[in-house]
Amino acid sequence: MILRVEDLETYIGEFHILQGVSLEVPEGKVTVVLGRNGAGKTTTLRSIMGLLKPRKGRIEFKGERIDGLPAHMVARKGIGYVPEDQAIFSGLTVEENLKIAMKGNRSGELLDKVLSIFPDLKVAWQKKAGSLSGGQRQMLALGRALVGENSLLLIDEPSKGLAPVVVEKVAEAIKEIKRQTTVVLVEQNFNLAQYVGDRFYIIDDGRTVAQGEMEDLVNNVNLQQKYLGISL
Repeated sequence: MILRVEDLETYIGEFHILQGVSLEVPEGKVTVVLGRNGAGKTTTLRSIMGLLKPRKGRIEFKGERIDGLPAHMVARKGIGYVPEDQAIFSGLTVEENLKIAMKGNRSGELLDKVLSIFPDLKVAWQKKAGSLSGGQRQMLALGRALVGENSLLLIDEPSKGLAPVVVEKVAEAIKEIKRQTTVVLVEQNFNLAQYVGDRFYIIDDGRTVAQGEMEDLVNNVNLQQKYLGISL
């Protein structure tokens, strides 16, 4: 397993958000984290990334304990984070956004790969990021994480606010991204989740309540209704 999270407990202020989250993420797969709004999915990613400090629990990346490390040190270990708000530099061009994220010997090769996955970015190469469409900004955020030579990507709700046709492009991009890096994906769009996901975890009220192969969840209507509110 490239990532292990054991019995994580995280507070935000006085609020006990995570009350026992555990995950095991196999290398080369897309592990999808599902749950209703407010269940603790984003807090889980932020805790892994070092943006929030867990009070209890353990996080291991490639066998090394990383809980308690600041975010910049976690990033140096090879974990990329694509937050829900995308975190791109609106005043910089697409080219500048990508080039400042590049590191390591394979960056040029990875940049070519990003532009093959997201041809829209090549067309918008000299445009300011703030002028891009929502879908293009999401592609740029994913591209920035990829050129950083990260071996694990944490992606938070990439389909949020996007038109269905753009969601399809993002789904295909994640499928392609999986060929070169491991992904932990938080996603509310179940159609996208089942299309790209290999394994799943469900978080409810800050706890891991279910896990398994994505195929098992697709076939488990009761689990979908109980924890995801999916009506058939």
